[in-house]
Amino acid sequence: MRPVEDRLVPTSTSMEFPQQQKTAGDGKICYPPGVKEITDKISNDEVVKRLKMVVKTYMDMDQDSEEEKQQYLGLALHLASEFFLRNPNKDVRLLVACCLADIFRIYAPEAPYTSHDKLKDIFLFITRQLKGLEDTKSPQFNRYFYLLENLAWVKSYNICFELEDCNEIFTQLFKTLFSVINNSHNQKVQLHMMDLMCSIIMEGDGVTQELLDSILINLIPAHKNLNKQAYDLAKTILKRTVQTIETCIANFFNQVLVMGKSSVSDLSEHVFDLIQELFAIDPLLLTSVMPQLEFKLKSNDGEERLAVVRLLAKLFGAKDSELASHNRPLWQCFLGRFNDIHVPVRLECVKFASHCLMNHPDLARDLTEFLKVRSHDPEEAIRHDVIVTIINAGKKDLNLVNDQLLGFVRERTLDKRWRVRKEAMMGLAQLYKKYCLHHEAGKESALMISWIKDKLLHIYYQNSIDDKLLVEKIFAQFMVPHSLETEEKMKCLYYLYACLDTNAVKALNEMWKCQNMLRGLVKELLDLHKLPVSEANNAAMFGKLMNIAKNLPDAGKAQDFMKRFNQVLGEDEKLRAQLEILISPTCSCKQAELCVREITRKLTFPKQPTNPFLEMVKFLLERIAPVHIDSEAISALVKLLNKSIEGTADDDEEGVTPDTAIRSGLELLKVLSFTHPTAFHSSETYESLLQCLKMEDDKVAEAAIQIFRNTGQKIEAELPQIRSTLIPILHQKAKRGTPHQAKQAVHCIHAIFNNKEVQLAQIFEPLSRSLNADVPEQLITPLVSLGHISMLAPDQFASPMKSIVANFIVKDLLMNDRSVGNKNGKLWTTDEEVSPEVLAKVQAIKLLVRWLLGMKNNQSKSANSTLRLLSAMLVSEGDLTEQKKISKSDMSRLRLAAGGAIMKLAQEPCYHEIITPEQFQLCGLVINDECYQVRQIFAQKLHLALAKLSLPLEYLAVFALCAKDPVKERRAHARQCLLKNISVRREYIKQNSLTQEKMVSFLPEYVVPFMIHLLAHDPDFTKPQEYEQLKDIKECLWFMLEVLMTKNENNSHAFLRKMVENIKRTKDAQCPEDMKANEKLYIVCDVALFVIANKSTACHLDCPSDPNICPTFFLALDKDFKNDKDYLSGEMRQMLLTGKPKQAPVLVTVNKTLTVPGRKIFKAQPVSDTSNTSTNSSPLSSSTVNKNSKSIAATESPESQTQENIENPIIKKEDNKKVEGSKNTTADADTEALPAKRRGRPPKTGMAASPTATSKETASPGGGAARGKKRGAEPNSNPSAESIKMSKQQNDDGTNRQMDLQR
Repeated sequence: MRPVEDRLVPTSTSMEFPQQQKTAGDGKICYPPGVKEITDKISNDEVVKRLKMVVKTYMDMDQDSEEEKQQYLGLALHLASEFFLRNPNKDVRLLVACCLADIFRIYAPEAPYTSHDKLKDIFLFITRQLKGLEDTKSPQFNRYFYLLENLAWVKSYNICFELEDCNEIFTQLFKTLFSVINNSHNQKVQLHMMDLMCSIIMEGDGVTQELLDSILINLIPAHKNLNKQAYDLAKTILKRTVQTIETCIANFFNQVLVMGKSSVSDLSEHVFDLIQELFAIDPLLLTSVMPQLEFKLKSNDGEERLAVVRLLAKLFGAKDSELASHNRPLWQCFLGRFNDIHVPVRLECVKFASHCLMNHPDLARDLTEFLKVRSHDPEEAIRHDVIVTIINAGKKDLNLVNDQLLGFVRERTLDKRWRVRKEAMMGLAQLYKKYCLHHEAGKESALMISWIKDKLLHIYYQNSIDDKLLVEKIFAQFMVPHSLETEEKMKCLYYLYACLDTNAVKALNEMWKCQNMLRGLVKELLDLHKLPVSEANNAAMFGKLMNIAKNLPDAGKAQDFMKRFNQVLGEDEKLRAQLEILISPTCSCKQAELCVREITRKLTFPKQPTNPFLEMVKFLLERIAPVHIDSEAISALVKLLNKSIEGTADDDEEGVTPDTAIRSGLELLKVLSFTHPTAFHSSETYESLLQCLKMEDDKVAEAAIQIFRNTGQKIEAELPQIRSTLIPILHQKAKRGTPHQAKQAVHCIHAIFNNKEVQLAQIFEPLSRSLNADVPEQLITPLVSLGHISMLAPDQFASPMKSIVANFIVKDLLMNDRSVGNKNGKLWTTDEEVSPEVLAKVQAIKLLVRWLLGMKNNQSKSANSTLRLLSAMLVSEGDLTEQKKISKSDMSRLRLAAGGAIMKLAQEPCYHEIITPEQFQLCGLVINDECYQVRQIFAQKLHLALAKLSLPLEYLAVFALCAKDPVKERRAHARQCLLKNISVRREYIKQNSLTQEKMVSFLPEYVVPFMIHLLAHDPDFTKPQEYEQLKDIKECLWFMLEVLMTKNENNSHAFLRKMVENIKRTKDAQCPEDMKANEKLYIVCDVALFVIANKSTACHLDCPSDPNICPTFFLALDKDFKNDKDYLSGEMRQMLLTGKPKQAPVLVTVNKTLTVPGRKIFKAQPVSDTSNTSTNSSPLSSSTVNKNSKSIAATESPESQTQENIENPIIKKEDNKKVEGSKNTTADADTEALPAKRRGRPPKTGMAASPTATSKETASPGGGAARGKKRGAEPNSNPSAESIKMSKQQNDDGTNRQMDLQR
């Protein structure tokens, strides 16, 4: 068959209708030679046979065969008759269609048919025949292909443009071709279809909606999936006809989107799907449509905005899309939807950001600010998706996310919702493993996110057990993967530990400590299973199970599951054996994995889709299984340490110096020696540690000694060579090492040697003979060693120490000032700047305490003498001799040492009994010391001792004085300490059944009498009826009561009220006959009752139990004695409730600024600023309550530490006078300050004035002590401007809290 193109001659693009049609001369139809007449009288087969010959004739005819054209004109008209066009036979219709197609070709440009209706029937007939193209395996397919080819080349359908209803023909043609195309068609078929349809679109006057629908419907996802070839055909057509069809598409979308005429097309409901597809085909198709979407983005209908956002997210986020750069107004409008009020819209925007960051890194800057806002979104799902978005982009390529975006993830690790925190932590862990552990993007990328390791470990400080468990999981799977080989795993741990910051190291150490503690609890539980069944044994088991459950998520369910697990342990001996192996000190990492697998397998039956019991047991096993550390691991760590010492390690490549690697490596081994001591027992390990002892680095040697102390119990029996080498080194360190080395050396000798008495005596005797106060530099280490020796072996050394204490420590060292201190006026200096004599005195004080703690008795009354000495040290501000040779900073050191010493002695019951109320008050007042560092360190020591339940309950009352602290961070830290300690005591009471006598020592509410007594004897409380002093008392009371009264458990509010009322019916045991002292006590009681009554409405209920009052502090009177007197006037109560009324304005000077002589240069911040929750805010104060850090060890700002003691003037009180304005607050070096009373020191007459050594420190008005008072304003500062600034900051903070609900 000859191709159609070979039979064509150039013609016009459309056929013409002739004015007159010529017919054959005789009026008869002329058939080709050999073809008989075709009528309805013959059979179909015969018709087909004759038509095939006719087809052959027309196929062979050319356009220039004028004679043949005239000859067969009648036949052409006959073939268009109804007989052929409506013939039921498919073959007949196909052959007729082929003839008609050739007729249009031959007679072009003049069509042989004059009637418009006839032409319409012919083209609809031909269109119907094209359906035969669908079956490529049909015998007639070639003829169908010929028909299509003929129509495409000749552009026969273009003749229909002259018809009025040509749209029906074109629409039918397009629908037919889209319906028949399939994957069996070759490229030629598709090309001819495309040519045929493109010619109609491009050469017509326009595209009607029906015709456009026939194309666009193939782009809808449902149709697209049904016929991929139709989609490809429509896509190609649109690309080729973009210039022509764009206007029609714009008109369609304009009517639907802007005018809302959804009836114009059946595709109206699919407009957004169509826009997406058209944009993917060619953005030029939507040139006029995109501005209409900006209008839709601002729709009032949330669902409509959501649909547009989903669409634009796909368009902007597409890989090669340039829409954002080409259409900036639309892009900016889209970004505005990140702040949409409709949650699903914001969520969709956040999800889009992930694809956008991956495909268009250049748009990251635009997205960052909006993601920042959404990272604080009130909706949990949105905050969660922000994290997913950033992490997914980061995992694809770290360069796609900037530091700011990673910072958002970092913030969300502290989100209030667990799901968000978990996603943030896991996301950061994945980034760390990929780029820092595997170095998939080089060292620069690893350095960029090196902070992740620290941040993840910091989360271990959070109170939630879920956070702690996740950190442990992250550490085991991402930071130091337990699946690695031992050497690789330990190398990873070795250099990780060297690169961690201080807080992260502490967190990691705490993690190992907690895991070890939990292993200990499980071991104790298993030991109880070995004992005979008894009620006491069951009670002990229950206590262990409760403690274990507290270390697992969801404590309520954990308790039930642990009881069930305990029951299984009791029944299954093999399971107990596996658990015994798992917690054994000799269990290896490989053994641990096998044990966990075996225990899990035993508990899996019966199999369930979800088994919460098994999941809880897995949590327990993961925490107690030693997956990192065993003997092999310790050996690998020691080898790495040796390489660092020899200089053959990869320290520099890992980003640490050899010195850092050695020091941190030993610190790591030291920590592990506490938790895995058995793993260290090998001669190779100890040989390496001996080498470390000989190094010049003091920290390294100290750590090595401590490792020996923790792990060397078997050295004497099993490793004699190590023993013989170690002993002389320990002796040398105890005599001439650093103080820390000396302490560890003495303890090491005491811990690992059998003949410890001989060894310690060999150290004690030469040191005791060589003490020389004239050379204080050489005195510090001997004092440390002697103190610890006397504490560890009191029976042997207590008596010799008594003469040393009396003749040398007190008389020669503490009571003499041999050197003059540095008079720089600073209240605190670094350790290096402290004079050796003062360091020796500090160690002497510690020696006294250790000596007494070793004896644990007061038979010789040595403790009384020591307490009097320490009290004198505090009363004299640290200058015991009062010769004024000691510098202020050295005095601060001595005050801290004295306060800490009393607190240390109070932890021993035999010494606690002899500490008088006056000595307790002096110790407590150290927390209000004028030196910031003294307050900070003392508070931390106090907190730790109370948290261990080592200190008696009255010392908890000392924290009430922190309400006076001028530094907000210190107040916040004190409040957190209170919360922690009260929580510890309440938990202890729950876990232990206590008698009434014991309850007095542990119930937190019993701290109130001690607090009242302490405040009544506050040196600042000199004028009981003065508002400012009563306000301070109220703030101190509220500081404690707010925490105690958070909940009214067991009618505790009424209990507190009754306790205070009982105190009013006693006398002050410290000075029972002093009327003024008793009056102050009763006034403090009235203020306490006032605070309780204003806080609680339940405090007036009956209290069935009668609170006990400590006789050491309160002297009980007759039962009939009543004290109904109200010591607070109504006016004072009102002032305490609402504040002091402002002075009336002076009308005469309305336009004149008033100058007030002696204006107070500073206003104390109300203590309620440290309040942590708005629900517990004081009813007595209208000040705004701010939230503080949840961490117990609250981080203080460096500025508050340095400026507190150096840059800010100390506000001191002298009677009731006020210093002249701020001009006089800055004094020259030669200016002398007025004498001022100090906290803890009674007033003295004739006290010599002492020069102020720095211009920053000045005297202040009032009759109290400087230490512990509020910080003053800067000299020459403007209080008005300061208050305005503070007010503005508070307003800004409030606004931030409203906008950012999650921070």
